[in-house]
Amino acid sequence: MTDINKTLNDAREAAAARPRSAVVTGAGSGIGRAVALALAEAGWSVTLAGRRPAALESTAALLTADAAGRVATAPTDVTDPDSVTALFAAALDRFGRVDLLFNNAGTFGPAVPPDELTYADWQSVVDVNLTGAFLCARAAFRAMKDQTPQGGRIVNNGSISAHAPRPHSLAYTTTKHAMTGLTKSLSLDGRPHRIACGQIDVGNAATELTARMRTGILQADGTTAAEPTMDAADVARTVLHMAELPLEANIQFATVLATTMPYIGRG
Repeated sequence: MTDINKTLNDAREAAAARPRSAVVTGAGSGIGRAVALALAEAGWSVTLAGRRPAALESTAALLTADAAGRVATAPTDVTDPDSVTALFAAALDRFGRVDLLFNNAGTFGPAVPPDELTYADWQSVVDVNLTGAFLCARAAFRAMKDQTPQGGRIVNNGSISAHAPRPHSLAYTTTKHAMTGLTKSLSLDGRPHRIACGQIDVGNAATELTARMRTGILQADGTTAAEPTMDAADVARTVLHMAELPLEANIQFATVLATTMPYIGRG
């Protein structure tokens, strides 16, 4: 074994041997819930964050007894800097470090034409999807930079809308394009501190947010059509793979989508 291979192998073994702690936002439902469950069942300690305490408790209740002992709930408003600070303080107090942030909290907003989108609705989407993601990433970056051993990983939940918009999705699509800029900047600024950042762009996972896709949603040609969806557990498996790479490796961008959804090609 060459010196470089031995060094990398030693780093992987050391990382695997120590407890790993994750913070998952939007963990009360959908993709956030699926990812939190996958991480906990794989041996991670997980802090579940979200606005609704009852939903977080419902997520925790789905865990096996062994995994449930590694999970804490932290009701959080990601748009509030003080609430985000409290979230990461709670995660550090309970588990000692933060190795992963799954930056997942998001909202779609009203599906209306641009001229009908109110300032309040625009601001609400930006506050959750973009400002909330920034606040959580900033707090995670601080924790990962200061802890020993230094480093960690941030995985941002983007969207197929980061590549191609849906009709009547101005605020959502704009914030998901901005998420890509957040991911790239965090990747660059994290290099000196062993902080990796990647993005997963999801298309048509079966969640509360996408329920209308199964009954009929507006298409680019003006028609309404049902669209295929996939199990959110398939997204969770991909995030778990990204999370468990050694910090010497990073999946910068991953796209996971329902195989036959109208995305590749002309519909």
